[in-house]
Amino acid sequence: MTAPDADTIRERLETIEDPHLGADLVSLGLLGDVTVDDETETVHVTLGLGAPYSPTETAIAGEVRHALEDLSYDVRLSARVDRGVDPEETVLPNVKNVIAVASGKGGVGKSTIASNLAVGLANLGARVGLFDADIYGPNVPQMVGTDKQPMVTEASTMIPPEAHGVELMSMEFLLDESAPAIWRGPMVHKVLTQLWEDVEWGRGGDLDYMIIDLPPGTGDTQLTMLQSIPVSGAVIVTTPQDVALDDARRGMRMFGEHETPVLGIVENMSTFVCPDCGSSHDIFDSGGGESFAEETGMPHLGTIPLDPAIRESERPAILDDGETADALRRFVEAAADMQGVVHRRRESERVAQ
Repeated sequence: MTAPDADTIRERLETIEDPHLGADLVSLGLLGDVTVDDETETVHVTLGLGAPYSPTETAIAGEVRHALEDLSYDVRLSARVDRGVDPEETVLPNVKNVIAVASGKGGVGKSTIASNLAVGLANLGARVGLFDADIYGPNVPQMVGTDKQPMVTEASTMIPPEAHGVELMSMEFLLDESAPAIWRGPMVHKVLTQLWEDVEWGRGGDLDYMIIDLPPGTGDTQLTMLQSIPVSGAVIVTTPQDVALDDARRGMRMFGEHETPVLGIVENMSTFVCPDCGSSHDIFDSGGGESFAEETGMPHLGTIPLDPAIRESERPAILDDGETADALRRFVEAAADMQGVVHRRRESERVAQ
């Protein structure tokens, strides 16, 4: 077979569309370098993809491979997007995506959503870190069912423990569990900055995602985070009732003021299905999260049932079977897909300039 050339490869890839952006990879500027190495009989293709293991980007890469599978040369794909951040200037240089999980008020199951998001991404194949930044109620270690503690190196840095394939760090590791957490603004900034800078995230390789479980509200922790690290996307957690939705609006405004992309809204604690009789009950109402997403023009990432098994289980519910686990998996895939959309849209706009 005749050796492939870069122009022919580009023509083939013009047929592959981005399902979210509604155009082909070439016209969107998402096809980067195409290099043909005749000596090693290898074709190198760079794609503007930025959300590893997201279903959509995995499918796009698969279509590219399929379009080139009849070539006599080996095809190697790589992904690269301009994240707008200098790796030498960020406190998390080994992290590709930082997703903040936030809520306007407490009691909506934000930590449950954050821990299941992290474990779900790891189950897709991603390298993931989970940082519990809820200084007033840190409980992620319990959420993932581990009592492991971080190790301290000779350089006084910390190596995060792992659970379910996720690297963990929590404020709980620094607190006396019998004492109340009383933090003032400067203390919050100092402790959080120390945790971000002195933890050896991604020792075994760069993390594809860092999930940050924020405390409820719009206080010092959120401000410190948005001013200190490059948050690539935020997930807003709400329950269906109006009072929770009003608080969620405030959270969205906070991210908007700091030009942080909101990936979407997830409605937690929706319809309860009685395990004994099978009847459905909208204890906190239902559909409010989806209506809120439509009203604000944000993606609706999913609806998670009110399930007692989440409280009773000693591990993330996404690892189990059933309706709740399926809903959580769909949410994780939707969140990853939306992170990819943010990157691909930015990359396309950058190339067009």
